[in-house]
Amino acid sequence: MKYKNIKEGIFIKRPNRFIAYVEIDGVMEVCHVKNTGRCKELLLPGAVVYVQKSDNPKRKTKFDLISVIKGNRHINMDSQVPNKVVQEWLEKGNLFKDVTLIKPEAKYKNSRFDFYVETKKDKIFIEVKGVTLEKNNIVLFPDAPTERGVRHINELIESLHDGYKAYVIFIIQMKDVDYFTPNSVTHKEFADALKSAHDKGVDILALDCIVGEGFIEIDKQVEVRL
Repeated sequence: MKYKNIKEGIFIKRPNRFIAYVEIDGVMEVCHVKNTGRCKELLLPGAVVYVQKSDNPKRKTKFDLISVIKGNRHINMDSQVPNKVVQEWLEKGNLFKDVTLIKPEAKYKNSRFDFYVETKKDKIFIEVKGVTLEKNNIVLFPDAPTERGVRHINELIESLHDGYKAYVIFIIQMKDVDYFTPNSVTHKEFADALKSAHDKGVDILALDCIVGEGFIEIDKQVEVRL
């Protein structure tokens, strides 16, 4: 996926989860943050960030905060991008052969999964999670408790009994990590649900991404440790 109108800036502060103050071309700008997670380890004063200038002149904020440099690593933190790169990846024939249908936002019982996919022989639900939390080269999800995430995993398990295949795909919005593991310290219930799902037949995948100033694309599969 490619972005347009990308500019470099310096992160100043984040007064709430929706906006950040960023210095761009020597001017302090109010930017929309496209990630409502905590991201405290990423958005540090003085960090180099990349923002996208909006084409909409009526918007209150002219820029969206897209990515950040942490050490030597470029991390995309746009929470809308994981679904987009997964759809691109699936459409290129990755993961499944003979795909006949890719439907985003598919309803099943009390959940709305990110994708419903059909091949010539299988019907598949996919839930996608973006990962931006990295500690000591290990990536973790979630960075905050997610009851919604637990519900989705439990309903993926239920879908197996109705004859569907089910996947949870963690999109690691960076490169060169050692492995992925659920963040049991932050949300043990989610970690336990993910392990249970794996044991019952839900496929758990983690995929890293090549990230640049104006693009992100899925690269390789990363080890999952449950």
